[in-house]
Amino acid sequence: MKTTRYSDAQIIGILRQAEGGVPVSELCREHGMSSASFYKWRAKFGGMDASLISEMKDMAEQNRRLKRMYAEMSMQNDLLKEALGKKH
Repeated sequence: MKTTRYSDAQIIGILRQAEGGVPVSELCREHGMSSASFYKWRAKFGGMDASLISEMKDMAEQNRRLKRMYAEMSMQNDLLKEALGKKH
């Protein structure tokens, strides 16, 4: 997974600066990022604080693990059904 150059705290700081009235073009130039990155962050993290962002990332990781576990269990279930079906 690609890692970001900016920490959660930095992203929140940049978004707060924009809320404070600093133009987006100036923020992008100052921090060396594209305006697309800014708008993507605002859509994803707008109105959150750092603790909510870390909680959201933890939940996303847990969701990934659960999906992987479900896929493995589903595959085992299918294999067992197939093996039991051939015996009869």
